[in-house]
Amino acid sequence: MDDYVYKFDTIRDLLRYAITSFSDAELHFGHGTDTPLDEAVYLICYQLGLPSEQFDHFLDARLTKKEVIKLHDLINLRVSSRKPAPYLTNEAWLYGFKFFVDERVIIPRSHIAELLVGGLTPWISYPQNIHNILDLCCGSACLAIIAAENFPNAVVDATDISQTALDVAKINIENYHLSDKITLYHGDLFASLPKEKKYDIIIANPPYVSASKMKNLPPEYLAEPKCALASGAKGLDHITDILQSVGKYLSNRGLLFMEIGSSSELMEATFNKHPFTWINTPTNENTVLMLESGGIPEN
Repeated sequence: MDDYVYKFDTIRDLLRYAITSFSDAELHFGHGTDTPLDEAVYLICYQLGLPSEQFDHFLDARLTKKEVIKLHDLINLRVSSRKPAPYLTNEAWLYGFKFFVDERVIIPRSHIAELLVGGLTPWISYPQNIHNILDLCCGSACLAIIAAENFPNAVVDATDISQTALDVAKINIENYHLSDKITLYHGDLFASLPKEKKYDIIIANPPYVSASKMKNLPPEYLAEPKCALASGAKGLDHITDILQSVGKYLSNRGLLFMEIGSSSELMEATFNKHPFTWINTPTNENTVLMLESGGIPEN
C-alpha cells in the first residue's frame, strides 16, 4: 500500500490536497467550474456520489483506503493530463441538464442555454406557438435538448460538421427520450438541411476563436476538438457564413440567437448593416446577439 494512503483520513484532507495541487499546477477552469475549490468539490462529489449542495455536511466523513486511492488518482489525473474535468467524468451540467461528453465534442457552456431555460423571454411571448427550431453547430446537442424541453410544440433540427460529435449528440438525445423531436443532420452549417424548410428560431454557438487566440489557449481548451473552436484569422469565418445564409432559413418573423464570444466590437465594425440586438444576462454581456429575419440585409 502506497504511503500516501495513510496521509488522508477525511474528505476535508482530500479537498485540501486537491485545492493545493490544482493551484500549484496553475490549472485553467471554465468548463463548469471557475476556481480550484469548485473543481475539487465537483470531482470529490462525483467520485463519492455525494450531493454537492450538501457537501459541507460530509467534510469530516472518514474515507476508506479504496476511496482515498480513487480520489487521489482522479485528482492527480486532472493535474497530469490537463484535461477538463468533464472529460474525466464523462458528464457536463448546464442549467440543471446533465449531458454525456467525451473528447469528441466541445464541453457544454453556452450562454444561450440561459436564455432557452427562460423560454427566450421577452423575445418569444408564446412558446407554444414555436414549431420549428434549428441548432447550428450542435456538438453534444445540449442546446437542441434544452430547446426541445422548453418549447413543447417544437421539433428541432440540429447540424454539425463532425460525425463523431453527432454520435455523442445521439447518446444525449436518447438519454432524454427526444428522438421523436430532434433530428440530426451531418453537414457544414445549413448544407445538409431540407432546402425549403423555415425556422421560427435558429440558435448557433459556432466556432469563433481567432488564429492568434488559438495559439495561446491553455491545455484544457486545446483538449477540445479544434473544429469546434477555430474559425479563421479573425474568428469570424463561421459567423460570416451563417449571416450570409440565415435569411433563407428564417420564417417571416423568425429570430437568430448566436453566441460570438468577445468579438462584439469586431462584429459591429464588420457587419455594420446588421441591426444586432445584444442580449445581456446576469452571467454574460455582449456575447450573444439576436437578429430578426426582417433585419437581415440582402447579399
